[in-house]
Amino acid sequence: MLVAVTALAGVGLLGASIQQTPVPPKPLAAAAPEFEPTTPAATPGATPTATPTTPAVLDRSDPVTISIKRIGVDAQIMNLVLKKDGTLAVPPLNKAQLAGWYSLGPSPGEIGNAVIVGHVTTATDRAVFFALGNLRPKDTISVSRKDGTTATFAVDGVKSYPKKSFPTALVYGPNEKAGLRLVTCGGDFDSKAKNYLDNVIVFATAV
Repeated sequence: MLVAVTALAGVGLLGASIQQTPVPPKPLAAAAPEFEPTTPAATPGATPTATPTTPAVLDRSDPVTISIKRIGVDAQIMNLVLKKDGTLAVPPLNKAQLAGWYSLGPSPGEIGNAVIVGHVTTATDRAVFFALGNLRPKDTISVSRKDGTTATFAVDGVKSYPKKSFPTALVYGPNEKAGLRLVTCGGDFDSKAKNYLDNVIVFATAV
């Protein structure tokens, strides 16, 4: 019943087929980011860096929890690495209320794009990032870090992409600011393939 959904960027998010699969909220067109990729494509495993003269907003520190007040998210974060096939590992489905940080990339608050992924559904219920599509520009996301600091981000936009058109450069590419990317599955559910057809991505910048 479990389905591995692998985006071109190497983000594999698990969804599950249930008797009446919940339909995640779709981002409004008005919530889409106003920017498009302007940098070369990047892939997991090649950590993007800012220019040497650009100071980091915060030093590196592992994220511990993520809080998104608008959609009621208050979740612990686990560290994720790449699988042998080069795709991003995901939290186990029995821990679907946890988010996962791509630990080979920037940490939240550092210069560059920190990437946090999460499940959208399980076999019986909604998962941690089910409601990402309800976020709107200027909504706040807070990530507490192991060093005791909190990185706070404002949402720039939310957009749904077909998995065949995953915006790799926007998610994993370089950024001169401290950015955050939240990724989950979304869109319509293909009952035959037992698969969500899209990825929903939240773009945010540290404030």
